Amino acid sequence: MIEVRDVSRFYTRGVDVVHALERVTLTIPGGRFVALMGPSGSGKSTLLNLLAGLDRPDAGEVVVAGQALSALDEDGLAAWRARHVGFVFQFYNLLPVLTALENVELPLLLTPLPRAERRRRAEIALAAVGIPDRAHHRPQQLSGGEQQRAAIARAIVTDPDLIVADEPTGDLDAKSAVAILNLLKELNRAFEKTIVMVTHDHRAEPFVDLVLRLDKGVLVNGAGAPA
Repeated sequence: MIEVRDVSRFYTRGVDVVHALERVTLTIPGGRFVALMGPSGSGKSTLLNLLAGLDRPDAGEVVVAGQALSALDEDGLAAWRARHVGFVFQFYNLLPVLTALENVELPLLLTPLPRAERRRRAEIALAAVGIPDRAHHRPQQLSGGEQQRAAIARAIVTDPDLIVADEPTGDLDAKSAVAILNLLKELNRAFEKTIVMVTHDHRAEPFVDLVLRLDKGVLVNGAGAPA
């Protein structure tokens, strides 16, 4: 599903060159739930952005679902992301003027689907994450956990090959965090979605299939965790 081949990513900070990733090579089979872990500044989010096609490496190759991302221009990459990647963020990124249903429907506006079919799929996605009764509530009327569930529904509504989650439990209390981790695991199992999650939360480890650890831009190990 995912192949990262000898990938490096550098940034300039003033006169300094920051090695965000240094010759990282890894393979993630389809249908796995993977956590990227490591200290701040270890390159986790940089790697996640490369897998999602939000950034490009300075060296090496990223292949996702058979597509070499370097072969796509910016428009092609945007179209590829819209079709193949679902995004979950720490702070939900829900539009406050829209209901949960309308927020979930947003990615489908880029498709030729008619309005009735878009709404049907958004309703199915909200049911899949356990909040069908909150469809017509705006974000400020939802708890943090409910907002993250709506954000996850938005990520799965296009039936993407890959879901990337950047600190999805980082803004939640302990109980809500565990509930979201359970939900991601259930979606991974039920729909066989490949999920790659950046997290500092060690409570996540029992929920994932594989933990990949980064330190100073280097992949230091990949340890299996209970499924």
